[in-house]
Amino acid sequence: MDIENVPQEGNATLGGHRKAMYARGADGRLAPVAYAGWEVEEIVTRQAVEELDRLAADALTRVRAGSASPLEYHMYRARMDDTLLAQTTGLWRWRVRRHLRPEVFRRLSPTLLARYAAALGLGVDQLTTVPPQA
Repeated sequence: MDIENVPQEGNATLGGHRKAMYARGADGRLAPVAYAGWEVEEIVTRQAVEELDRLAADALTRVRAGSASPLEYHMYRARMDDTLLAQTTGLWRWRVRRHLRPEVFRRLSPTLLARYAAALGLGVDQLTTVPPQA
């Protein structure tokens, strides 16, 4: 894409910030260009966020019913899936998925809980609980 063709429609999900996009300049070389986003990107971002919010709400229902661990709820609230959480914590994906089961989660060591809490930006106490029903 040429520099003059970089869309600058704006993207409300960027909150007024800009990001870099690489485009071809007049000399034919790639150069970073300040990019305000475009409508299509905003629509896709909103859909992804809505899906993660829906997954978090479903997980919260399952946690309260006792069929999922609080880890699943906090994972979705942090905009992560099991693959990203595994990469962030340095654990195998199958282990993360296993820890989403409440009976397994209850037996996790304090060290492993702290590892999850750090990856999710929470305290261990927050990680082991969910918000009360409203």
